[in-house]
This record gives sequence, structure tokens and C-alpha cells, in this order.
Amino acid sequence: MEANLAASLTPEQKAAAVVVSLGADKASKIYKHLSESDIEKLTIEVAKLGHVTPEQMEAVLDEFYKTCLTQKVVTDGGMEYARAVLEKAFGESTAQTLLDKLAKSMKTRPFDFIRKSDVKNLFSFLQHERPQTIALILSYADPDQASFVISELPKDKQIKVVEAIAKMESASPEAIKIVEASLKKRFESVLTTADFTTIGGIDYIAEVMNNMDRANEKFIFDELGKENEELADTIRKKMFVFEDIVSMDNRSIQRFIRECDVKDIVYALKGSDQKIKDLVFANVSSRMAESIQSELEVTVNVRLRDVEEAQQRIVAVIRRLEEAGELIIVKSGKDEIIA
Repeated sequence: MEANLAASLTPEQKAAAVVVSLGADKASKIYKHLSESDIEKLTIEVAKLGHVTPEQMEAVLDEFYKTCLTQKVVTDGGMEYARAVLEKAFGESTAQTLLDKLAKSMKTRPFDFIRKSDVKNLFSFLQHERPQTIALILSYADPDQASFVISELPKDKQIKVVEAIAKMESASPEAIKIVEASLKKRFESVLTTADFTTIGGIDYIAEVMNNMDRANEKFIFDELGKENEELADTIRKKMFVFEDIVSMDNRSIQRFIRECDVKDIVYALKGSDQKIKDLVFANVSSRMAESIQSELEVTVNVRLRDVEEAQQRIVAVIRRLEEAGELIIVKSGKDEIIA
């Protein structure tokens, strides 16, 4: 329950909530260690934070405490020591979640300035670059940034970029420095790397595609499938799309339905086959089933775009709940569930 309350706030809002809870004196000590841009962002978030319930504040502070504790025990004794301490304190599942989050935050990736860039500016800068160059740079971007840029590219270039990212495994320091040098005039950053860096790959492009709008997702897979069907299938198996709810257990389906807007469910089902409709109806109360059926009958002339956006919002809910450990997603060829 607490994890769900914390998940309802953005990372920026959580940071603001922690600062507010510390009080002015202690918060000022934290500010001394922040850059001017971070101070500006944090101050804006504090100013517009609004009302945070006591339950939300408790959940955020609990998460903050666990994160601080995780960093401390890793620093003190390494990952295995940290795992032992955290499992004893919070249990195996929570310990793994905390360590996974820390591992992500500890990864120092090149092109940090890319992730801080506005996506529209990033697209303007990259749109005329070669697909291989775009793929290299987007491999260091956040998935939502990469999905935006790819979705805005010309159709033929989309496929080349997706394929290049999926096939990318590592890049030499020299190659990265060459690309970085071409960016110096437009971005203020100096890249230094000591060894080969793992970038891109199937897992990353799957996450990018999960952030893609449905129309571009379908186009890319259709075209990529013509050129490299095996690669397209491999990426799909790492993803979760709306149609994959047929692989979910009933309890997980019931859980995400409770979080979804009924209108989204109605619109999503307008573009679904009967199997998915039957599955949803089987996991709601008879009253809700009647309500959905009634709405389906009177909802006509629905745009495909509205259907796809509703399905995408539902997928976002499912992925959020999975990250919070509240339901299980079974991707093809991955994760066998033991009852």
C-alpha cells in the first residue's frame, strides 16, 4: 500500500516532499551540495507541491530511508553484504528491488547532457544524422526520450535506427569520443570513458518500444518484420503490449482493472478481439460487466487514435503496478510462475 502511495508522486515531487519534511534548517544544508540548476528545479517543485497527505509523506520518507540505507550498506561492505543486511531487514523481494534501483543509479553513462535535453530540441539536433549515429546517441538517452525521437523520424529511418539499437552491444571509447566531439559546439559536455561501455541492445530497444505510441509501434514492427523477422520477434518477446493481457493471471487482471478509467477500458475494448473482451468481462463484477457492455454498445464512431491511446494508458498502469510488485507480467519466453 505504501509503495502505491509513493508511486503516485513523481520523483521530483518526492524530492520536494523530503525537503519539506526536513525543515528549512536541514534543507539548507542539502542545498549546499546541489548545482544551481538542481536548486532551481527543486525550489520550483517545493513551491508547487501542494497538499501531500500524511500517508503519502510517510511512504515517501520510508522509500527515501530505504534508499539511503541501501547506499550506505553497499558503500560499507559491497553488494553481497548489502543484500544480506537488506534481506534481513526488509525481506528478499524488497531487498532485490532496492538493489536494482541502486544499480541503475550507480551506472555512470556518457552523454548525460542528452538526458537533460528537451526532447524536441534533441529531435531537431538528431533528425539529419545517420541512423547509426542516432542509434548510438539514443542508446544513452532515457527510453521516453528515445521513443519520442524515433516516432518523429521519417518512416524509413525509424526502422534503421531501431535495428541499429537492437544490434548494438558495445561501443569503444574512441567511437564515443568521435561522436561527442561533433556535439561540442551544440552541447557543453566533455566525455571521458575508461573502458568499453555496454549500450543499446534488445532489452533497451524493447523498453523504448514500450514507450512508443501504438501507431508507430505497429509500423516499426511490420516493417522490421519484413527485413528481419527474427529480430522483430526477439524484441516483441521482451515487451508488454495491450494484447499480452491474455497471458496474465486473473488476480493481476482484476488488479489493473481497478486502477483504470472505465472509459479507457471501453475504448480499448472497441479495438480488441473477442478473446480479450471475454477475459475482461470474466474478471469484473456482473454490474461492471453490464456497464461496460452498455457503454460499448452506445460508443460508436471511435477514432483508431483514441483506441490506441486508451490501450497505451492501460499498459502504463499495468507496467506501473508491476514495478510496484502488485501484479505479474509474463513475457513470452521469460519468467515461469510457480504457484
